[in-house]
Order: sequence, then structure tokens, then C-alpha cells
Amino acid sequence: MATINDNYLKLKAGYLFPEIARRVNAFAEANSDAKIIKLGIGDVTEPLPEACRTAMIKAVEDMGDRSSFKGYGPEQGYGWLRETIAAHDFQARGCDIDASEIFISDGSKCDTGNILDIFGKNNKIAVTDPVYPVYVDTNVMAGNTGNINEKGEYDGLVYLPITTENKFIAEIPTQKVDLIYLCFPNNPTGATATKEYLKAWVDYALGHGSIILFDAAYEAFITDPSLPHSIYEIEGARDCAIEFRSFSKNAGFTGTRCALTVVPKTLKAKALDASEVELWKLWNRRQSTKFNGVSYIVQRGAEAVYSEAGKAQVNALVSFYLENAKIICEQLTGAGFEVYGGVNAPYIWLKTPNNLSSWDFFDKLLQTVHVVGTPGSGFGAAGEGYFRISAFNSRENVQEAMKRITAK
Repeated sequence: MATINDNYLKLKAGYLFPEIARRVNAFAEANSDAKIIKLGIGDVTEPLPEACRTAMIKAVEDMGDRSSFKGYGPEQGYGWLRETIAAHDFQARGCDIDASEIFISDGSKCDTGNILDIFGKNNKIAVTDPVYPVYVDTNVMAGNTGNINEKGEYDGLVYLPITTENKFIAEIPTQKVDLIYLCFPNNPTGATATKEYLKAWVDYALGHGSIILFDAAYEAFITDPSLPHSIYEIEGARDCAIEFRSFSKNAGFTGTRCALTVVPKTLKAKALDASEVELWKLWNRRQSTKFNGVSYIVQRGAEAVYSEAGKAQVNALVSFYLENAKIICEQLTGAGFEVYGGVNAPYIWLKTPNNLSSWDFFDKLLQTVHVVGTPGSGFGAAGEGYFRISAFNSRENVQEAMKRITAK
């Protein structure tokens, strides 16, 4: 009989969001008249920008003509999209990033997991707690951890608590770690990072030969001009950081799938024989072998994000969701909840009332007011007693959800 990858048996019974869906579906089946409002999973609700739709329609027409038809594209992404991204997202902010260092993919979730393919099994890995579950679960799957303990932590990982005491900003570890997952604006807490804070991490990484895996999926929601949008705005980051970005939350590509990963050519790590190896070459080899690229149609849609019309439409989308976040923050604060995040970020992180556990509060909201959020404990042990609410929904649903919650 064939054998399995036993590391999968170390995982918790279910990934966080499918468990939420299971509970919601069970409730809906038993309460068919309940109008459930979902502010849990960070999925967008508003239509794709017109500029993107128009570009994609044109791209479909290209596929109907032999002279403009496209078959397999470059696994790294088309040059015209990579060059556009490099110019608008990085070089315009003073970041020394070349188009050749940008890899187009079908999602940051995929890339933050797949990046482990190019790293060895003997790295000491640090994650914040609470944390986006994919970072932890993919390390478990890859065999980079031991078993889970009674606190819900995996042996072998270094957990960096983010709590009210440290204002949801992880402290620099005193021990040496090799891989560090950072996400700003943060999922799930909505916290942001200053240039000074990221500089401290870059200095730490350079001093210890560490690699920062920087998830910037929500950078478009930063409105404070003093806050960095990319870790490459920090001097020295080219030599210690990989950055992940997505078109999902700014341009509504959650169902269309397009993202990017930046791997600078100056970034190196050690082989078993202690020689230094360029990570760009390894990631390029990985993508060329295991990935066939994002469709031409979708990449044309992503390119349109950077047109004048596209920029205006994307900015309107971002502003719409930020206004939702403002409404949620103001309404919950006024009702006496202890609220964090929601500024420069689409997520609101609140303290559960009356010492309720995260899942108990989830069940209470679902059963009494038919509103769905995300239990903080699903993001890690330090998330117990907290709850995440997403600003990704229609204005009508957000206002109705707040009316229901604050009336109780």
C-alpha cells in the first residue's frame, strides 16, 4: 500500500475557514429564514473595475484571432505586466526592484506556501501569534514542525505574540531565527508598521543571515503617507526579504486570481556545503517546473489596474471598503466594544465581551443576530478572546450587521 505524508496528520482537524463554513451551513440549514451576513472570510463583494473588465474582454477577443492568439505564456509572467508593476508599485516609491525580479502568480496564499519549496528543513522559523493560518499550516505540511501542543502551538516554530500589551507589534526575537513571516497591514489584527519598525527587522535579518517573508497583500489600504507600502522602501531589504502582493483585495481579483512575488537577485541563502546560492534562481526554477503561468486574459486585466482609469476605479474600491471599516469601528466602539485595527487596513480586531471565548462569541453572533465573523483563536493561541470582522461587504450589509450587533 502507498504511504502518505504523515505531516498532514499533525494538522488541526480542519482549516479555519472551512470550519467556519461548516458551522454557518449547519445553522443555515436549520434556520432557512435567517438572513446571514458574512463578515468573516476576507472575500470582496464589489464588481471588478470597469478598466479591468474592458481589458479582459479585449484579451478574450485577442484569443479569437490567430494573429493575436496566445498559448503558453512565460511562467514568470508577461514582460509588459512585470515592467508596469515594477514602475508603479516599486520604482515610483524609490524601491530598487527590476521587472525581472517580479514573478506573476495565481495568488499570494499559494506563493506564501510554495516559497517553502526552495528552503531547507533545518531552518528556525518565526511566526507572529495570531497569524494568517497558511503560514503555519504549510510549514506543518512541509515537515518543518513537530506536533501541536495543548496551547495550539506547533513544536519547532518560534511564536512572537502580538497583543494589546505590545500594541499588536511583535518584538524582535532575542534568539536567532532563519525565516520570519511578517504581514503588514496585518491580517488579522489590522496593525500597521512604521519604517523604523521594519528597519529594525531588516537590521536583525541582515545581522543574522535571516530571510523575511513579507506579506503586503493589504498595502493598498494604507492612507497614512508616513507608512511604507513595501519592505523594499527600507535600506538593505533587497538582501534579506521576499515580498508577496496580490490584486485580490485592491482590485477585486479574489475570483479572478492574480498576484506577484518579488525575489531580488541579490538575495542569497546557504546550501548544505555552506556555499551561497541566489534564491532568485531557485524560485525561477521552481516556477518554471511546477507552474504554467497566469492566463493572458487575467494578466491583461491586472495591467489595466495601472491605467489612469484603473487607478481611479481601484482607489474608489479601496475607499469604499475603508469607509466600511470606519463604520464598523465607530459603531462597535460606541456600543462599548474594545476595538483595534480598521485604519489603514480592512480588518477590525475586537476583544470578545464578557470573557467569552472566540468560538463562543462566533456562535453567539451567528445564532442571535445571524452575523458571521472570524474567531481570533483560529489565528493562534494569542488570538483567543479576540474576534476579526472584515470590511469586505456591501454598505447595506455592513450597516445592517452593525445595527444587529449593537442592538444586543
